[in-house]
Amino acid sequence: MGQFEDLVERRIRSAMEDGAFDDLPGRGRPLSLDDDALVPEDLRSAYRVLKNAGFLPEALELRRQMVDIHRALEQIPDAEGRRLANRRLALLRTRMAACSGERAAHLDGEYVERIRRRLTRAPARPAPR
Repeated sequence: MGQFEDLVERRIRSAMEDGAFDDLPGRGRPLSLDDDALVPEDLRSAYRVLKNAGFLPEALELRRQMVDIHRALEQIPDAEGRRLANRRLALLRTRMAACSGERAAHLDGEYVERIRRRLTRAPARPAPR
């Protein structure tokens, strides 16, 4: 952890020891993590059905897949497998950017190299007449 996180942890621990959190409202009751107060009333039941069915919004599903690929990259022994995993990761990044309305900031290294070669090639000379 960084210095800031260490400081925060020490202060929280100190406050807990001093009893600063003992009289908070709701103490001892479970947190309501299913709060859907910001979801329009007519959509709440549909959202709940989707959530109970294990559905994730596309951006969250893409993020989950990206995390899985990052973890798998450490385990892939051969260069070809890593190349394919990186290509899949690049595709997921592009899809993630499209979900959020952004332009993809990441391009596959192989694709960038092909563009660079094409742009640095000497222009074709016109055929002699």
